[in-house]
Amino acid sequence: MATYVYFVLCGTLMGAWVVHIPAVEARVGIGHAALGGLLVLLGLGAFGGMRAAGRLTDRLGARTVVPASGAVCAASLVLPALAPNPWTLAGALLVFGFANGCLDVGMNAHAVHVEKAYRRPVMSGFHATFSVGGVIAAGAAAAATAVGAGPVATLAVLGALGVATALLAARALLPDAAAADEAEEGTGTPAATADRGQVRRQIRIFAALALMVMLSEGAANDWSALHLRDVLGAPASTAALAYGAFAAAMTTGRLLADRIVSRHGPTAVLRHGAATAAVGITIAALTPWVWAAFLGWALFGLGLSGCVPQLLSAAGHVDPAAAGANVSRVAGLGYLGMLAGPAVIGWLTHLTALNHAFLLLTLMCAATAATAGILRTTATPGSPGSDRAASPAPAGSSR
Repeated sequence: MATYVYFVLCGTLMGAWVVHIPAVEARVGIGHAALGGLLVLLGLGAFGGMRAAGRLTDRLGARTVVPASGAVCAASLVLPALAPNPWTLAGALLVFGFANGCLDVGMNAHAVHVEKAYRRPVMSGFHATFSVGGVIAAGAAAAATAVGAGPVATLAVLGALGVATALLAARALLPDAAAADEAEEGTGTPAATADRGQVRRQIRIFAALALMVMLSEGAANDWSALHLRDVLGAPASTAALAYGAFAAAMTTGRLLADRIVSRHGPTAVLRHGAATAAVGITIAALTPWVWAAFLGWALFGLGLSGCVPQLLSAAGHVDPAAAGANVSRVAGLGYLGMLAGPAVIGWLTHLTALNHAFLLLTLMCAATAATAGILRTTATPGSPGSDRAASPAPAGSSR
């Protein structure tokens, strides 16, 4: 439950910033182009935080890193709203992004230990609650606007509540000593015997797959509504529902994915999910009908929904003693993909039509599906094949 709290907290803090971007832009007095450059700094800060948090989590423990980064992230939420000029805004975004990246990796590394101790797949459920945080942020912003509260007051209140939440939930996190013992004695014995070179190769493949999946997700975030408006000629009110279909399907898929992993294993979720995403984005790219485009974006979100959680889970389970560092490598490269996705599609529009540019995402999803067998070398506790990732059963024992 404490891990759920931190995922909701992370989603709420990021969502609160996103919904106040227009107000911050107006306060500082910058245009869209300048804002885009400053948002890159947010991403770079998050990437730096992810890389730093991996080793810190393995060294100090998630029970120290997660609440500390959560409190700093919440406390820095108000800084962008207070920035009087682009330079101070740049510094505020770097601090907020760095703390958010630390929280992201720390809570995912802790989720790996919880999943292993819980002995059944739960990672996708954690990621679904991150989306719930975004809904909370949107509702809070709407309520604050209705009563006349400004961005500074709203973000300050949410930040204060976030600091209190991060510190109070820390007591219920898995003790670091228990996490270490569980990593050595539980189902994580592959880490003790696996060849280190093989582990590094696996992590590189997981990171490459995360890059492709999250690049696809980032492209959907920024281009789905524009696709319906500019390519299919849908009105703005209708076009906005394209991202809604994508996000709703992704959240629904993450709520269901853990049960599917328990029954069919992470390899099947990654393979069939990526294949479904490839079909969905191909439909969206090639159809001339708005209703079919909605179907395509929904299938795209549903297919992608379970992919990243399985990759992060596998990265943590392949070497439990270095779960934080490995999760940070996979999450960090994946995050760069999410940042690059909108830009890559935008660059391709100089060469071809927007909908045809989406076929690059089809290729990436197809490549992910074809490479999904890499997950057979690790196993999520409680999923089919997890006993093969654990210590060998005694001779004659039944599964």
